[in-house]
Amino acid sequence: MPSTRDIRRRIKSVKNTAQITKAMQMVAAAKMKKAQDAATQGRAYVDLLNKVLVSLQERAEENVHPYFSEGKGSKVLVILITSDKGLCGAFNTNLMKKVLTSGLGAETDFVTVGRKGGQSLARLKKNLVADFSLKDPASFPDLRPVAKLLQDKFLSGDYQKVLVGFNNFINTATISPSLEQLLPINPVTLGGRRSFEGVGQGEVVDASKGPVLDYSFEPSTAEVFAQVLPQYVSNTLFQMLLESRASEHSSRMVAMKNATDNAKQMLKDLSLEYNKLRQAAITNELLEITTAKMALE
Repeated sequence: MPSTRDIRRRIKSVKNTAQITKAMQMVAAAKMKKAQDAATQGRAYVDLLNKVLVSLQERAEENVHPYFSEGKGSKVLVILITSDKGLCGAFNTNLMKKVLTSGLGAETDFVTVGRKGGQSLARLKKNLVADFSLKDPASFPDLRPVAKLLQDKFLSGDYQKVLVGFNNFINTATISPSLEQLLPINPVTLGGRRSFEGVGQGEVVDASKGPVLDYSFEPSTAEVFAQVLPQYVSNTLFQMLLESRASEHSSRMVAMKNATDNAKQMLKDLSLEYNKLRQAAITNELLEITTAKMALE
């Protein structure tokens, strides 16, 4: 049975832990607000660009650009966006489960953005092509080497398609592990909804029909696509990184809040146990005094 001194030490230790988790919760909340704003501000542009390009894919001439058709290879390249640090609940675990249970097959190579993803894949002995670690908050130039690598790999003909595994930010309490096809061009889901969903009406537009618009290309279709499509890949990948960072800080804030609440509950239980021990000790002392007095009489 623990003594009152042991319980006092545990109470002091739990109080210190609660102060740390509370501070981490506040830091994560501040970072989450900035990351959330960055993620939501970029969705409209990437969604509209994706919508236009998917509709043009149906109308474009065959072989007008390699990003519109599957590669000649049989392998799949997966870009996995995870966190560099832990203490963010099931953020990384749920994403890994989503990716590894998606039926990718044995011929799958991985490129990771974030140390946690690289460590997990190394333990599972997966084929890791490259591992990147980006600062927080990340800037668009920081992601350019990743975007260039995946485009070069796809154009080399070794891969049939390129997928991106990341956490979609829905709201503070909800994040959605997602595996989206980036190449060849495909409808993507950002923020929990596809760009083809009708705004306000809940309608879903058929992607194969595309918007009722005719586009004129100057100087030529091939030259326009050669400039626009690489930029689209980079922007979409950057938006997915922003979604992942917002989800990461949200998960860390929720995890630290739960840890703080658990520490407070533990303090209540320890205080109750401490008071019971003190009361028992006082009762024993009174009994000893009373017994001694009766023995002297």
